[in-house]
Amino acid sequence: MLERIPESLGNNAARVVLVVDDEARMVRFIRMNLELEGFQVIGASDGVEALDQVRKRVPDLIVMDVMMPNLDGFETLRLLREFSTIPVILLSVKSEEDDKIQGLELGADDYITKPFSPRELSSRVEAVLRRADWPAPAPRTILTIDERLQIDFNRHQVLINGERVDLRPTEYRLLNHLIQNAGWVVPHDTLLAKVWGYEYRDETHYLRLYINYLRKKIEVEPSKPKYILTERGVGYRFASIVKDSVNSRELLPAPA
Repeated sequence: MLERIPESLGNNAARVVLVVDDEARMVRFIRMNLELEGFQVIGASDGVEALDQVRKRVPDLIVMDVMMPNLDGFETLRLLREFSTIPVILLSVKSEEDDKIQGLELGADDYITKPFSPRELSSRVEAVLRRADWPAPAPRTILTIDERLQIDFNRHQVLINGERVDLRPTEYRLLNHLIQNAGWVVPHDTLLAKVWGYEYRDETHYLRLYINYLRKKIEVEPSKPKYILTERGVGYRFASIVKDSVNSRELLPAPA
């Protein structure tokens, strides 16, 4: 009987995933399942070895345990983010929201609680890679929202008073989706599905955290936002924009 070849094999054949865990059994489990999906997998037993591997061969994705000796996953991620934006999925036996938020604040792209199924692992890996590869639509070149905020869609850049703001890819996609729907309320689950993937439609803490990130980076007063508005219990809305020239827009006042 012929063995079924995963449909994703062709797309994943050149993808390299670094798996970091001090449990050899877990590394073997993840390696076996990702290799069945066509990925190339390399392993590391702790954070120090992981950082060394990254400097030798930049992987497309890192799957890393949090609880490791010598250098745990959180500290490894903090050091990694000083020089790299490689997508990272953290693994942990802890399911508390505070732990997930800590990982996301350090720059993780996802957080999976142990134990997990091969299907969940594969789904999360594919979703994170899809987000990393997925360019946001660019219906116009530059959008001037007001005297201080501009969006350069071709370069995927946000400018405040002419200075580039450093946004993570997920932050940019979230902002872009809100702007494309300016004036309309976008429900929580819709934003999660569009920006993170359908698998994340119930992960509201991801959305809340990234909305806070964006507000801190683009709002004058993050606690009193004028761009990204909250519609309590429903979702978020980017302030209404009216056209005043070919490449320029201005905000309508937010309703009282």
